[in-house]
Amino acid sequence: MVAEESYKGSIIVFPNQVFDWDVTSVDEVTGESLALVRAATPEVEVLLLGTGGDTGFLKPSIRQDIRDAAGLSVDFMDTGAACRTYNILLSEGRRVAAALIAV
Repeated sequence: MVAEESYKGSIIVFPNQVFDWDVTSVDEVTGESLALVRAATPEVEVLLLGTGGDTGFLKPSIRQDIRDAAGLSVDFMDTGAACRTYNILLSEGRRVAAALIAV
C-alpha cells in the first residue's frame, strides 16, 4: 500500500509518483533498471533498495555504477524496513526514492 493504493509486484516510489518496476529479485537490479531514479527531477539524494523479505546485496560493480552515474547514496534493507525508512526520510524533507522488490 502506498498512499492508500494497493500495488502488486515491485515498485519505485517517489514523493509524488509510484511506478511499476520489472524486477523480482536483487540479482535483477542493474543501473539500467534504476534509470527512473537516476533521471528524477529534482535529483534523488538517497535511494532505499528494498530487497524483498530478506536483506540482499547488489553486486559491487552494480552498486558502484549507481553511485558513479548518479552520485546516489544507496541503502539496502528488506522491503519492510525500506518502507519505514522512506517515510522517516520523507518526513525530514530529504530527496528520497525507494525501489521496492515485492515480498
